[in-house]
Amino acid sequence: MTTPILSAPRTLHTPRLSLLPPGPEHLPDLIRLKGDERVFGFMLHGVRSPDRTKEELEDDMEFWLVRGYGTWSVFERTTGDFLGICGLMERPDGRGVALRFALWPECRGKGYAREAAVAALEFGHRAGLKRIIAVARETNQASRAVLSDIGMKECGAFLHQSHRMLIFESLA
Repeated sequence: MTTPILSAPRTLHTPRLSLLPPGPEHLPDLIRLKGDERVFGFMLHGVRSPDRTKEELEDDMEFWLVRGYGTWSVFERTTGDFLGICGLMERPDGRGVALRFALWPECRGKGYAREAAVAALEFGHRAGLKRIIAVARETNQASRAVLSDIGMKECGAFLHQSHRMLIFESLA
């Protein structure tokens, strides 16, 4: 188990983005994001109901308290627009701590996912995580491109609900 670094700043800023640990004020944005098939149709366990999203938000806030890292809500710095989520989570299948990101389709092609993913990955390694993985469907070219572009290397694969899933890793 990784020792949490509770004293580290939890809010991250990149040139264009602010990544904020999730709080109750983010629930309406998260309900819209996680209820959208275009965004969460590709995610593990798929689209979420509002009640499930509220439970996940509570879990995410608790995870931050226990671990000192987690998932951020991602906002565009100049407009304050909610773009999606990015962060680190313990995979329920026991494969380890994984980088994940889910942004609105309108964000594609603008480099936001890369920018947020780099910030999250660097934070995780500074937090003491020696190995961070990410999982993407083999058919999800956009996510695979982000993971490769930020330096993660493909290191395995598995089947999940008839989909071939690729595992990427980043080693500190």
